Formats: sequence, C-alpha cells, structure tokens
Amino acid sequence: MPRTMSKLEAARKFEREEAAKIPASERLNFHLTPLVGWMNDPNGFCYYNGQYHLFYQYHPYNTVWGPMHWGHAVTDDLLHWEYQPCALAPDMAADAAGCFSGSAVPLPDGRLLLLYTGVQPATTDHKERQAQCVAVGDGRDFVKEKANPVITADMLPDGFSEVDFRDPKIWYEDGQYYCVISNRHKTEQGTILLFQSPDGNGSLSM
Repeated sequence: MPRTMSKLEAARKFEREEAAKIPASERLNFHLTPLVGWMNDPNGFCYYNGQYHLFYQYHPYNTVWGPMHWGHAVTDDLLHWEYQPCALAPDMAADAAGCFSGSAVPLPDGRLLLLYTGVQPATTDHKERQAQCVAVGDGRDFVKEKANPVITADMLPDGFSEVDFRDPKIWYEDGQYYCVISNRHKTEQGTILLFQSPDGNGSLSM
C-alpha cells in the first residue's frame, strides 16, 4: 500500500510542480518573490554555513492568505536568491492552524534551530492558542521537536494572553539562549516577555 505523503512532502511536491510553470521573465529581477502562492512576513533571517538564509510566511496553494507554512531562500550576496524547498508545514497539533513568525539561530553542533509561533485552532473548549515551537535541521530539512510547543501559556505570568503570544526572536549570548516574545496583558497593554534557556530547545524560564 502506498505511503501517504506528509503535509511537508505534499507542499514541496506542489511548489516544485507549480514553480516549473512560471517563466523566469514573470519574476522580479530584484525583490524576492515567493516560489509560488502567497508570501507574508519574513522570518528566520540569518547567516549560516556561508550563506544568508531567509524564511518567510508562505501559503503555497493560493495567492491569498491561508494556512501558514515557511518558504525558504538562500543567497551569497543578498541580491541573487536561490529557492529552497518549503521548510515548515502545519502538520502537528502544536501548529495545526499555521506556522507563524519566528527566528533562527545556529547551534554549537552545526545545526540550525528555528523558533516559531505555532497556532492551535479554536475548539469548543478554548479559543485559538499561540505557543512557541522549535525545529532543528541542516539548513534545508528540519525536524520538529516532538514535545512542541516548548514555550507554552502555562509559563506566562498571571494576566497574560495565550491568544496574543507570538513572534519570538532568539539569540545566543554569554552561554545562554535568550528569546523575546510579544504578548498582550489583560489590561490591553502590549508587552515583550523575555525567556532564557541553556540549550535553546528546552529548560526554559522567564
């Protein structure tokens, strides 16, 4: 019996087939456009293994906003871009409603870590939830942490929102990984929360 493709494999197959139908003359010469479909916020811009990597919120299946994936392109000079396969697809409970904004940081072992907002759809028991997820890989293929999300609403101080909890920015400094994440307090005041971790993947604290 044939194996069913994962959502990421399906997205990669779709973008590969559809991109082949777009002539180079229809693409901009200077600005980066999505390989196919819809492009939204830039994410995970970093320098890794001798190239600049840019990820972006991405809906490959239509030219309007939809369930967010992460598109991916690399460049040597910030002018000439080479498309890479779709990096993330919404394919687990932690990000079933989309893989939204995030950032990237190289790890000491040579891999690249992606930290992104996973959105869990609303159910009869709760509103839509936002939490932070990680995926680690070689700069082309990434494996999501099975324990995603790694930064969850139960880590928030009292009065902060699990609905408006997004857009993590991670960096490494003095032996620790730090992450700032935007949030909304119940008083409707916007807030930036600071988290830290010894490994960027777990053991997180505020």
